[in-house]
Amino acid sequence: MKTLMLFLACAGLLLSGCETVSTTAPGAVGVDRKQAMLVSEAEVEQGATQAYAAEIDKARQQGQLNADAGQAQRVRAIADRLIRQTPVFRPDAAKWAWTVNVQKTDQINAYCMPGGKIMVYSGLIDKLKLNDAELATVIGHEMAHALREHSREAVSRAQAEQLGLGALAQLAGLSNTSVNIAGALTEVTFNLPHSRVQESEADRIGLELMARAGYDPHAALSLWQKMGQASQNGTPAFLSTHPSDSARLAVLQSLLPRVLPLYEAAPKH
Repeated sequence: MKTLMLFLACAGLLLSGCETVSTTAPGAVGVDRKQAMLVSEAEVEQGATQAYAAEIDKARQQGQLNADAGQAQRVRAIADRLIRQTPVFRPDAAKWAWTVNVQKTDQINAYCMPGGKIMVYSGLIDKLKLNDAELATVIGHEMAHALREHSREAVSRAQAEQLGLGALAQLAGLSNTSVNIAGALTEVTFNLPHSRVQESEADRIGLELMARAGYDPHAALSLWQKMGQASQNGTPAFLSTHPSDSARLAVLQSLLPRVLPLYEAAPKH
């Protein structure tokens, strides 16, 4: 019912700005779902810049920003290899102002805000003892969320829901600038997890990114197995709406024949 309400709300807004887009090329993994967007890409990227800057400032004040120089260098080197593969899914990503940082915290988490604003939590690396390919799995997964504009989609859904639940009377005077995009993105990033469909898309695209970057895609299986073991002591925020371990591993296993040739053809560093 909620999905239907969101659909009807967005359908009623078609003439005032809602659009259906294909954010990425399908790639070898075949992600081709079209998405309904009510908020513009430019506004979301501007909001992400503000929200990410606030997180950077907070981490810096607490002495948590890139506290381990070697760890930050490692994360950036892995991210750089993955970033070079993003034009396969969307050519404009090559021109994004990609930013990669590490925050010292025990939390097992990572995120990539719209426009390529990446943050990896040190707890993810330290607690799970990730090798480079496993870390590439996580970073590629988060980058895929940004490539697919999942946060923009979530903000659009939230706005459509608000309209559908009582703000339609204000439709005539509505403009996207009336929405606190930065605040909405912060809420989406930290408090409102991605949908299972979005998580599955990020798994698929992330797998292809890592393979093209020369990271063994088999590491995606070991990474999510480690995540599953970590969840036995309480589910990390990173896993809050992710597919079940068995379902995720089965899908990734089924995709290996598609991406292994890409890995085998990729330069080895």
